[in-house]
Amino acid sequence: MGPCGKRSRTDGRSATTTLVSDEKAVALPAECESSKLRVLLVEDEPADVELVLRALRHGGLEASEDIAQTAEEFTRLVRRDSYDVILADYKLPSWNGMGTIEVLRQEGLDIPVILVSGALGELTAVECIKEGAADYVLKDHLARLPEKVRRALREKKVREERKQFQQELARSNRDLEQFAYVASHDLQEPLRMVATYTQLLAERYRGKLDAEADKYIHYAVDGALRMQKLVQDLLTFSRAGRQGGAFESTDCNVVLQASLKNLEAAIQESHAVVRQDELPVVMGDGSQLIQVFQNLIGNAVKFRGSEAPLIRVSADAQGKEWVFSVADNGIGIAAEHKEKVFVVFRRLHTREEYAGNGIGLSICEKIIEHHGGRIWVESEPGRGSNFQFTLPIKGNTNS
Repeated sequence: MGPCGKRSRTDGRSATTTLVSDEKAVALPAECESSKLRVLLVEDEPADVELVLRALRHGGLEASEDIAQTAEEFTRLVRRDSYDVILADYKLPSWNGMGTIEVLRQEGLDIPVILVSGALGELTAVECIKEGAADYVLKDHLARLPEKVRRALREKKVREERKQFQQELARSNRDLEQFAYVASHDLQEPLRMVATYTQLLAERYRGKLDAEADKYIHYAVDGALRMQKLVQDLLTFSRAGRQGGAFESTDCNVVLQASLKNLEAAIQESHAVVRQDELPVVMGDGSQLIQVFQNLIGNAVKFRGSEAPLIRVSADAQGKEWVFSVADNGIGIAAEHKEKVFVVFRRLHTREEYAGNGIGLSICEKIIEHHGGRIWVESEPGRGSNFQFTLPIKGNTNS
């Protein structure tokens, strides 16, 4: 519910979660100054109702009120009408005022709840704030109530603006992903035609024209094939993290073995050694996690030094998440490039030095973020790299 009776639904986490101090009053949103504040009072004493309304009037807030004394009455009223704020007595004969917060969560409503109590210990007040109350005021300090109401409404307005911004950002990201998917998908066919016919030109006329013509045909074929690979990589990137399966219990030992199977030829050719600790079971998309390990280990093989690649895969529990590590003895990464390596199509080396379009780590980052984790690298030039990423410990994920 927006300010002054405009109903607003929330995701049910809490009515609000902010502790308010006795600072200078914050101005009420403009739309509330020109209309009555809609207040739902959870109170069983008519005298206390009048005292609360008088305190609001003295503070410059004209209010129209409804009164509830039981959970049933409260639920019926919030379903029927819209309210700006709820002022709840902490302890009623048949109900606890904190029960209003649970009802609001169940109804998906974001309405600030301020507790009004004759006596409320500091520890109890802190617990109430943690559980979702916006603030509290003692009945012998009702002069502070208008200030707390204004602050609660302002903070609610900030929450709504932040939520709207996040929704717009998510929508914009979806639109960009969809555009990348459609553009790369639709470009594949014309690029295939260009690549096919330039290759035919090269096969049919190589050596039959002068050297300059052969060079130009070579440039055309190479450019068409590279563009084709770029478009395929863009399509892969646009799909990463958005077309996977449902999260399920996934054994990362099995995931790692599948990725090593896919890299078998490169591992044998480079004489790489991959050592692993016991890895955990997580909630995730196995096929996407295979891509993560395959990209990280594949990079360790590709960007190797003079010695055969030595790669160590491990995982440690830290708090509520697993921290995975893929460490190697390769060429390493300079400090100024640690962030750049995750940027899509950002290359640190020429194509003559290393093949590829610089998309693998971007895909890893997208997949890990989709799983509720993060990824980073610790490295020094000539001393190898240690790519680390987190995944929630099973039972601590909301996916």
